[in-house]
Amino acid sequence: QVQLVESGGGLVQAGGSLRLSCAASGRTFSRYAMGWFRQAPGKEREFVAAISWGGQSTEYAFSVKGRFTISRDNAKNTVFLQMNSLKPEDTADYYCAADLRDYGLGCRTLACYDYWGQGTQVTVSS
Repeated sequence: QVQLVESGGGLVQAGGSLRLSCAASGRTFSRYAMGWFRQAPGKEREFVAAISWGGQSTEYAFSVKGRFTISRDNAKNTVFLQMNSLKPEDTADYYCAADLRDYGLGCRTLACYDYWGQGTQVTVSS
């Protein structure tokens, strides 16, 4: 069992920045990959970024590459999503997720993930 709690969402103007955090508990955090997804109203949940178990490998959706950075602190059981140059189309609920396969490299597919957080809302005004 893994518990994931996101924080850091909020309202920001276009061009601004936010940093999301996701605190994990319940399993050995340093052994599994993590991902961030988002879901806008009326749309399907989509991949944003993923990071391998040790942080050595990352992947990004094309729409956020160069603006968002995923990172992790295994000593604090936390994964982060630094979001810069935010656009109104980034408005969504953001979810972190855990892929419990040992020493995973990260995955873009929802089906890879075993546990999800409750989400944090990000609103970008124009």
